[in-house]
Amino acid sequence: MAKYRKKPVVVEAQQWFPPGAPQHDPAMLSHRRGNSVDPPDYRRKGDIFCFAEGMNPGYGGDIYLIQIDGRNDNIEIKPGDWIVTDAQGNKSVCKPGDFDATYEPA
Repeated sequence: MAKYRKKPVVVEAQQWFPPGAPQHDPAMLSHRRGNSVDPPDYRRKGDIFCFAEGMNPGYGGDIYLIQIDGRNDNIEIKPGDWIVTDAQGNKSVCKPGDFDATYEPA
């Protein structure tokens, strides 16, 4: 049986921190409403948005989600999580320990 190694892949990544954190990047948040009657204002794949204000006291009070695929396929993100964008533009969430074990600066 032959052995194979995964090809190196370069991705873009940015660490998420919510508003109020010194490391927060406001450009990461989407201001699209998601349930608007105007389709251009629907949330899009990769949008990060506040889902519930004040509902998550251990992480600053607000719950943030990233829209992965479609209008209802969302993943919760926590402070320090990495948002990884692959070569095809697909976004995923990666926990800090997994990110450090998987990726290194290019």
